[in-house]
Formats: sequence, C-alpha cells, structure tokens
Amino acid sequence: MDSINNLPNEYVKNLYKALLSFLVVLILFFAVKSVSEWRSIGMMVNNTVTLSGHGEVNAVPDIANVYFTIRKEGKTVKEAQNAVAVIEKSSLDFLKNNSVAEKDIKTTNSSFNPKYEYRYDTKTLMPCNEFGCPPRPGKNVISGYEAYENITVKVRNTDDVGKIMQGLGELGVSELSGPNFTIDNEDDLKALARKKAIDDAKEKAKILARDLGVRLGKVVNFSEGGEYGGPMYFAESAMMKNNMGGDTISAEIPKGENTISSDVTIVYEIR
Repeated sequence: MDSINNLPNEYVKNLYKALLSFLVVLILFFAVKSVSEWRSIGMMVNNTVTLSGHGEVNAVPDIANVYFTIRKEGKTVKEAQNAVAVIEKSSLDFLKNNSVAEKDIKTTNSSFNPKYEYRYDTKTLMPCNEFGCPPRPGKNVISGYEAYENITVKVRNTDDVGKIMQGLGELGVSELSGPNFTIDNEDDLKALARKKAIDDAKEKAKILARDLGVRLGKVVNFSEGGEYGGPMYFAESAMMKNNMGGDTISAEIPKGENTISSDVTIVYEIR
C-alpha cells in the first residue's frame, strides 16, 4: 500500500481508468457471446418443420371373443349358486365338445346379491281420519338371492362362432354378447402400420423441403398414436329364427377385416 501511495496521483488515475476500461470490454464481450448463444438456441428451436404420417394395415381376424352371463335366483345363496353351477357345467361341456380349449374359457366375475321386497305389517291397523286411511307400516325384507357369473370365451376357429353362440343361447344363459373379432398376435401388424406412417411422413417432408428450398436435418421429436378397429356383432345375429318352423339355425357371421392404424408426428430440424 505504501508503494502505491507513493506513486504520482496522475499515474494512479490512469491505472484505474485502464482497469475500468478492461472490465467494461470484458462485460461487453460476455454479453455479446451470451446473446449469440441464445440466438443460436432460438434458431435451433424455431428452425424446424413438423410432418404427420398415417399408415394402416387390414387383416382378417383370427379370434372371436364371446361374453355370456349366467344369472339365477333362489331362496338361499346355495340354491342360487347351485342353479348357476348347473348351467355353467352344461356350457363348459358344450364349449369343450366344440374344441374350445380350457385355457380360452375365463370367469371374469362371480358373485351374489340379496333380493328385497317391501312387506306391509298386516297386523297393525292404522286409524282413518277425514283425509283417508294412511298406508300400513312395513319394511324391506330379504326375499331371496341372485347369483351370477360372467364368462369370456375365446373362439379360435372363427367359422364356429355362430354355432357356439347359438348353442350357448339354447342352454339358458341369461346374457350373451359378441362376437368381438380380433387378431391374436398383432405386434407385427402394428410395426408394419408404423413403418407405413413413418414413410408417409418422410415423403411429405422431402416434398416440403424441396418446395421451401431447405435441407432436412436430424429428427428432434417423434410421437405415435394409433387405433385398432374392427366389426363387432351381437348375439341376436347368432340365434336367427327359421321362417318356416321357428327352429334356430346356425348363422354364418361375417368376420370382415380389422384395421390396425398408426399416426406419427415427426419434427425435423431444417438447415
């Protein structure tokens, strides 16, 4: 400190001015560099183009899902469940006799509920007045029980689905719906639909880049959506009536084609 204090005042002032100028230049340098980097980032974010692509594959279903419910009532839970078990055994035997594997028959729900009815008190007399006679008192009491079971069946021989649905209907199941035609292993078809969608987006991107006079860079974002659709038929079509005698006849249920689609969105950097 003593050596600095001994320096001429003019020299010290010039030294401070030089340091101050250096700091100002340094600050301006970093400010310009930061602005340049932010602009570069902004260019990377903004200089993009977004294209969508669609691809789909049609295939004949090879699986039919059938759904039915067995619903029975009884005075006791056991009586209701035994009634369900009788229909269930007949249904399972019928399905196995029609080459439906045990692994393709699944119980999805099994339960029972009490049933109530309102019973009036017949012993108590309610006095009448000028406005009439009030209703007798009463209460809800359990009158019985309802048991039910929901079963899903996967029919691998789709040509037999009409016959199977008709047979189940004749066995006395309470509710019968389907078939819902699906494809057992659709992963390969999904991949093919995705590839078609990507190719569609790429072709659109090439055309747009050519029209704009720019070059496509790397892919900066990708997303995919898709759907799986197909015809669904209901039990009424499987239990058609013969106009001559009213006997049921096996219905041929058309399978049609299921469509597996993919929709992709690709964001390209442009140069």
